[in-house]
This record gives sequence, C-alpha cells and structure tokens, in this order.
Amino acid sequence: MKLELDVQLAVVTAGVPDAADLRRWVETALRAGGHEAASELTLRVVDEAEMTVLNQRYRGKQGATNVLSFPFEGAAGVETGLLGDIVICAPVVAREACEQHKALDAHWVHMVVHGVLHLLGHDHHHEAEAEKMEELETDILAQLGYPNPYEPVEGP
Repeated sequence: MKLELDVQLAVVTAGVPDAADLRRWVETALRAGGHEAASELTLRVVDEAEMTVLNQRYRGKQGATNVLSFPFEGAAGVETGLLGDIVICAPVVAREACEQHKALDAHWVHMVVHGVLHLLGHDHHHEAEAEKMEELETDILAQLGYPNPYEPVEGP
C-alpha cells in the first residue's frame, strides 16, 4: 500500500507519538478496514483551543473532543486517493488516558484507528454500527499489540 501521510504538529507536548508509529497505526487500520488503494491523508495534532473551534464549527458541540475526522468528498466520478483529515487533541487524549487509567500510547493508537475508520465510512451513531466499529477497532488494536479499549481498566 502506498500512503502519503502528512503529520502536522500544531502543538508540542510530551507523549505525542512519533511519525513512524503514527504511520504504522494508520497503515494497519487502512488494511484492516479493507482499504488497499494508494491513499493520502493528513493527521493534525492540536491543542484544546483549536479543537474547540473545530468541534463547535463542524459538530455544533461545545469544548474540545479527542478526535475528529473529515472525510474527503470529491466530485462525482473523480477518482482520488485523498481520504481526508484526522485531527487529534493531544491534551484531551492525555487527560482521558489518565482518567481512564490507560497507557498513553494505547489511547493514542485507539484515537488514530478510530479516526481512520471514520475516514473509511465507519460510524457509531446507531447501536449496530457502533458494535461493528468497536469490534473492528478492538481487532486492529490487538494486531498492533494493544488491549481492548472498551474493557474497563482498574485504577492504580
């Protein structure tokens, strides 16, 4: 698979995975999601201020969220490998990992996989869709050597 991945770090903070890990996680999610074609996507890591603006503008929701995906919608009949953009809020991911007693890298990989699956058309607005997406996420994370993100983790 040929992947053009543009990683944009709009925030510098500890715990953000390196580009090699991000690439490996994206490629694994694409393959597991049934996408083998040449692809192009952007993964942008942002702070809470930027994510708050995006979340309000595109979802009508207040505050920052962990991950947003923006699938590319091209003109009808035009072939392109452009999948879209994924935006991840580093401070929210770090806070959630701590609150949920998860390893930071495990939560990061989950957010990346989750974002990629949204670009591939998966969603979780209905229970059946959510179950299918969660099962696929869990399978992908297991392939990458990470635990099921939906199983509760006991605190310290």
